[in-house]
Amino acid sequence: MKIYAHRGSSGTHPENTIAAFKAVAKLPIHGVEFDVHMTKDHELVVIHDETINRTSNGTGFIKDMTLAELKKFDFGSWYSHEFKKETIPTLREVLYVFKDTHHHLNIELKSDVFPYEGMEQAVLQMLKDYRLEARVVISSFNHEMVRNVKQLAPPIETAVLFMEVMIEPHKYADVVGADALHAFFPTVLREMGAEAIGSGKKVRVFTVNEEKYADLLKQIGIDAIFTDYPEKMWKYLQS
Repeated sequence: MKIYAHRGSSGTHPENTIAAFKAVAKLPIHGVEFDVHMTKDHELVVIHDETINRTSNGTGFIKDMTLAELKKFDFGSWYSHEFKKETIPTLREVLYVFKDTHHHLNIELKSDVFPYEGMEQAVLQMLKDYRLEARVVISSFNHEMVRNVKQLAPPIETAVLFMEVMIEPHKYADVVGADALHAFFPTVLREMGAEAIGSGKKVRVFTVNEEKYADLLKQIGIDAIFTDYPEKMWKYLQS
């Protein structure tokens, strides 16, 4: 079972920061997951929430601020004073951290609340610039965007994200054009989990921070888990 670092090594560093990604870049785990939003001036930035309120010393929506305005805020001190110099990273900066590593990159497009016009094209162009198309999976809770990505770039792996218990999710994924299913942890323990795994599609599960749950998911044949503690989980699964 593979391990993806959730928002970087977010259990040990401020989430979605260069510090959290540099920590992952040194690990022998399979991959890393991070979230992308779009600024007022159409720059791609890596952050989970629609606002900067929770993870910075500022307030406001990403969509209402320019990159220059966002870069003025501190995105590390909320976690620990030692990270006070962390700023919001651009997608370009994050891709640069991983351009020469082995890691598989799960880029989640956070357009399920605000529809970011042109986001798919901008992300795909950047992946092309870095020659990373073969090392990514693009996921989203906005399944229209997943479908758009698949239509724009058929070779790129795509995944639908979902929180709910579904009937035959693998068949739904085929309708959308998704290669993989990224499911909320408890849902895969239901019948749909067995159906999805049996379909041959990759099933990756978020967010798994306890060893006993990792064991359980490994037993049922899950392809990968997303965890906030990638180093700890990797050592556990190796032992």
